[in-house]
Amino acid sequence: MNVRANRIAEQMKKELGDIVNRKLKDPRVGFITITGVDVTGDLQQATVYLSVLGDEKEREATLLALEKAHGFIRLEIGKRIRLRKVPELLFKIDESMEYGNRIDELLRDLHEKE
Repeated sequence: MNVRANRIAEQMKKELGDIVNRKLKDPRVGFITITGVDVTGDLQQATVYLSVLGDEKEREATLLALEKAHGFIRLEIGKRIRLRKVPELLFKIDESMEYGNRIDELLRDLHEKE
């Protein structure tokens, strides 16, 4: 990823956190943390990684709500970041925290058995 795409990704991460937590009024949107944004080199697409507090059902509901608010979110990004064309947004659940927690749990279990 080039320097400009990195800079835009970081700026988008900050703005998306604000938009999702302050501007979205959808009750399906739970407690969300934007963990990262990957922007393609041509700035056409941005993959937004997020962690959602809750179970699988709550995660699915949050993703559906974000997809529904996709147009509004892009519009807000467009107002906040000066770009000729706002990247298409793709929302994905960030599994890395869950994966890390599972590894911690397994290591603790091993340590307790010793």
